[in-house]
Amino acid sequence: MKHSELNNLKKELSVRAKNGIDFIFAASIIWIAITFIWSLPNTAYNKSVFTFIAGGPLLPLAFLFSKMFKTTWKIASNPLQPLGLWLNFAQLFYFPFLILILIKSPEYFVVTYAIVTGAHLFPYAWLYAEKSYAIIAGVISIGSLVIGMNVTQEMMFYVPLFTSISLFVLGILLYFSFRKKTSQD
Repeated sequence: MKHSELNNLKKELSVRAKNGIDFIFAASIIWIAITFIWSLPNTAYNKSVFTFIAGGPLLPLAFLFSKMFKTTWKIASNPLQPLGLWLNFAQLFYFPFLILILIKSPEYFVVTYAIVTGAHLFPYAWLYAEKSYAIIAGVISIGSLVIGMNVTQEMMFYVPLFTSISLFVLGILLYFSFRKKTSQD
């Protein structure tokens, strides 16, 4: 496959999937829910378990946003399309690490989860040819670490709040990038 053919496939995926904004906005809402969970007076362990549960509605919420934004989830003619799903599944291999943190240091669970969430965005920079994915991946990962190291346990809700805001900003950047790509055609 020639480089130009690969770029055309990536652009088709980027435009028809609208850079994955349905998942990004859904994740932003999930992280707002996680912010609420971490603002409650509960044990870090319980907050961590509820955080796992809060992630459950991501797919249905993303599906709802896909209807709102009219994104395409399946592009049968594009061989790159399944890669997006595989990149998402790759995040599941970090779950043993999350379980370790849940059991050994639940007070840092939300920081670890945010870092994993941020880091898993990085490959989408290549898939959609979107630098904003790479930038926000670093911002979320490093920002969550810095916040987590500098706030008390009672203030740990700042980590998911920061993550949610970062994802929302990413969604806006991706939307404007999509609009720019479609206006160039």
